Amino acid sequence: MKNIWHEIRDYVIIIVVVVLVRTFLVTPAIVDGASMDYTLEDGQLVFINKLIYRIKDIKRFDIVVVNNEINKDKIIKRVIGLPGETIRYTIIDDNKTSKGVLYINDNIVKEEFLPVEASSKTCIGKTEICETGITLGKDEYFVMGDNREVSKDSRMIGTFTKKQIVGRVKFRVFPFNKFGTLK
Repeated sequence: MKNIWHEIRDYVIIIVVVVLVRTFLVTPAIVDGASMDYTLEDGQLVFINKLIYRIKDIKRFDIVVVNNEINKDKIIKRVIGLPGETIRYTIIDDNKTSKGVLYINDNIVKEEFLPVEASSKTCIGKTEICETGITLGKDEYFVMGDNREVSKDSRMIGTFTKKQIVGRVKFRVFPFNKFGTLK
C-alpha cells in the first residue's frame, strides 16, 4: 500500500492544487458570442481572476464575468456604473455621425475603449437609460457589452450585485497574436 501511495502521491497533489487554483484564484473561460466585439471576440480564451475583488474594489470599465441568474449562465461584460451612481446616455447627432455620450452623476465620462459607431447604438430599443437615466442602489453594478447593438446586458437584464460578479477578465490567452493584458 505504501508503494502505491508513493507512486500516486505527486499526481494527487497536482490534482488538488489545480482544483484549488481554479476554484479560488484563476479559471479559464472562452468568450461566447459577439457582445464584447471590439475588445473580445467569439472563441477567444481569457483568464478570470476570481480573487481580485476580495482584496480590491470593482472599478469602472473593468471587464467582468457575472452570473446571469435569468438565463442561468455566465456573461462577460464591462462595468459602466458603480453603486450609488446615476447613469444616463445621450445620443448626439451632427450632420456626419451620431455618438453616444455617457453621463455619470451628470458628468461626461469618456468611453475611450468604444468606437463611435458602437456608442451610437447604446439607446436602440433600450430607452430608460437614455430618457430618464438609472440610479443604482448601494450594491448594484451596471454592466454592458462593448458591442451595444447585440449585447444583452444591464439594459435588459437589470443590475448585478457584487456577489454575482465572478471575477475580472484582464488577460487574453488565445489567439496567440492577441496574447496579453486587456486594456
